[in-house]
Amino acid sequence: MANGRKIPDRGGSPSVWRVAVLLAVFGVLVYFWGEFVKSKEITQQRRISYSEFQEELGRDNVKSVTIKGLEVSGELRKSIQVKPPGEGKPRETVSFVTSLPSFQGADIIKELEAKGVRIDVEPSEGITLWQVALIALPWVFIIGLWWIIMRRVQQAQGGAGGLFNFGMSKARLFNPKTPGVTFKDVAGLENAKAELKETVEFLKDPARFTRAGAKVPKGILLVGPPGAGKTLLARAVAGEAGVPFYSVSASEFIEMFVGVGASRVRDMFKRARETRPSIIFMDEIDSVGRTRGAGLGGGHDEREQTLNQLLSEMDGFEPHEEIIVMAATNRPDVLDPALLRPGRFDRHIIIDRPGWKDRKAILEVHTRNKRLAPDVDLEKIAKGTPGMTGADLENLANEAALEAVKMGRDGVEMRDFEEARDRIVMGTKREETFSQEEKRITAFHESGHVLVSWELPYTDPIHKVSIIPRGMAMGVTQFLPAEDRHYYPRKYLINKLAVALAGRAAEKLIFNDVSSGAQDDLKNATSLAEKMVAQWGMSEAVGPVSLGRGEEHPFLGRELALPKRYSEDMAWLMDQEIRKLIMEAEGKADEILAKNRDVLVNLAEALMRDESLDKEDVERIIGEPGGKLKAAAR
Repeated sequence: MANGRKIPDRGGSPSVWRVAVLLAVFGVLVYFWGEFVKSKEITQQRRISYSEFQEELGRDNVKSVTIKGLEVSGELRKSIQVKPPGEGKPRETVSFVTSLPSFQGADIIKELEAKGVRIDVEPSEGITLWQVALIALPWVFIIGLWWIIMRRVQQAQGGAGGLFNFGMSKARLFNPKTPGVTFKDVAGLENAKAELKETVEFLKDPARFTRAGAKVPKGILLVGPPGAGKTLLARAVAGEAGVPFYSVSASEFIEMFVGVGASRVRDMFKRARETRPSIIFMDEIDSVGRTRGAGLGGGHDEREQTLNQLLSEMDGFEPHEEIIVMAATNRPDVLDPALLRPGRFDRHIIIDRPGWKDRKAILEVHTRNKRLAPDVDLEKIAKGTPGMTGADLENLANEAALEAVKMGRDGVEMRDFEEARDRIVMGTKREETFSQEEKRITAFHESGHVLVSWELPYTDPIHKVSIIPRGMAMGVTQFLPAEDRHYYPRKYLINKLAVALAGRAAEKLIFNDVSSGAQDDLKNATSLAEKMVAQWGMSEAVGPVSLGRGEEHPFLGRELALPKRYSEDMAWLMDQEIRKLIMEAEGKADEILAKNRDVLVNLAEALMRDESLDKEDVERIIGEPGGKLKAAAR
C-alpha cells in the first residue's frame, strides 16, 4: 500500500508482450515470404535442354506444354534440379522452356499425346514494328550517308544534278517584279545614264524601234576603273526596264573540264531567249575575253573555246530576239578585237572617275542614313577627294562613321571625315617608336617636300604633312589638287619632279648625307621622267615621238614578242635625257632649299614638335604660297 492505495498486479510489463507479438508476426511474415519466394523460384521458367525434356517426358513428369513455333514451354508434375548457366548451385523448378529441332515437330506431338500431356498451341507472332525498325535502321543510315555524299559531290560539280547539269549556266536571275536599283539610286554618271536611256526605251517598247528600222546595240561594254559603278549601272538599267536580268561573273564559265564553259554560254543564252526581252550582264568579262594566242605557250584551249562560243552566240542574234548583252571590265586593252567589233559590243560607255560635283552627289547618297553634325561640308569633302571612285567614297563615309563611334560621338563630324580620308590616303597609323635621329631625318625630308612645293608655281597645294608613321611610310606629305586634272603640262611635271626629289635634297643639305628613305621618291620620279621622254614627247633631244618605253603590258608573252621600236642608240639617248631631267629637277630643289635653309629648319622643328601640320600651320611658318618666304630671323 502506498498513500492508502493498492497497486494492482498486472502480471508483467506490457512492453514485453508487445515485443513478443511483433516478433511472432514478423516471423510469420518471414515464413510466408520465404515460401512465396520459394514457390516463385520453383515456378519460374528455366531453360532446359531438349534431352532433359525427353527424359522428363519418359518419366511421365510433364504435366502440360505450350507449343509456339519451335519453342516448347510447360509445367512439370514434380520439381527438378536445374543448373542455370553462369550460376554455381542448381535450383528447383516446375516450369521449363526448351527448343524443338525443326525435324521433330510431328513426332513430338504423338509422344505427348501418348503420355497424356495437355497440349496447347499458340500461333507465331508476326514481325513487330520494333523488329522492322531494327532491320531498316542500318539501311536508312547507309542510304542517308550515300545521299549526303552525293549532295556534296553535286555541289562541287555544278549544283543539283551533278555531272548531268554540269554544263548549265550559273547566271542568277533577278526578278523584274521585285523593286531594285533604278537610275535615281545611281548618283552622278549622268553621261553614262543618258547613253543607256535608249536601251531602256528599247526594252520597254521594242516595236517602236523596229517600225522605224532602228537597231539597238546588241552589246554594251562598260569600261571604267574598279569601284566606278559599272555593275550598279547595269542593275539600274534592268530596274528601269523591268525585264529579267541575268547576272553572271565571266570566271564562272571556266571549269576544269573541257567544253563546260562553252556549254554554259549556250545554256545562258537559251534561258535569256525564253524570257525575252531580257538583259545578260557579264561582270569582269576580261577573264574569258582576253586576246587569243597571247601569253607564253599560247592560249588556254578551254578559255578560247568559251570565248569562241560567246562570239558565236552574240553574232547569231536576230533583231527580233530582244536580248541585250552588257559587260563590264576595267581592262579593255586586253580584250580580243573580235569581241569589240560592231555587231557584238557595238557601244563602249566609258565610266570615268567622278568629278567633284558627282562626288558630292555620291556622298549625299552614302550619308543619307548617317547622323551628320552641322559642321560637315560635303562639298569641301568632295573637292578634297580627287580621284576617288564611288566605292572609295562609300568606304570614306563608313570609315568616318566608325571613327565617330570609336570616339564616343553620336554624330559624324568633319574631323571624322578628315581622319577617315587620312587613313585611306596615307594609311593607318603605326604604333611604333623610332629614334630621335630618325625622327629628325624624317622631319627634314618631309619639310623639303613642303618647302619646294610651296615655293614653285604650277604645283598641287599642300593639304597636310606628318611624320607619324602611316602605312609603309615613316612620314607623309599629302597634296590635294585644286581641281581634277586631265592634262599635265610640261612645266607642271618638271616642278613635280623637283618636289619628289626635294626630300632627298633636304637630307643632303642638312646632314651632308642621304638615306634609303627616298627610295619611293626616286622610283616615282624615274617613272615620271621616263614617260615624259619616251611617251609624251617632252624631250627636245628625243623629239615628239612615242617609243613605248615604260608602258605596262598585260601579257608577258606579248611584251617579249613585240620588237623594240627604238635602236640601242636611241635607248642610250633616252637614258641620258631621263637622267638630265632628274638632275635638273634635283638642282632646282637644291637651289630653293639652300636659299631658304633657315625656313627649312623652322619648318622641320615645328614638325618635330607637333608631328603633324596642315596647310594653315605651314602658311603661318613660311608665308604665302609661291611668294617671298619669311626670313628665319623673324
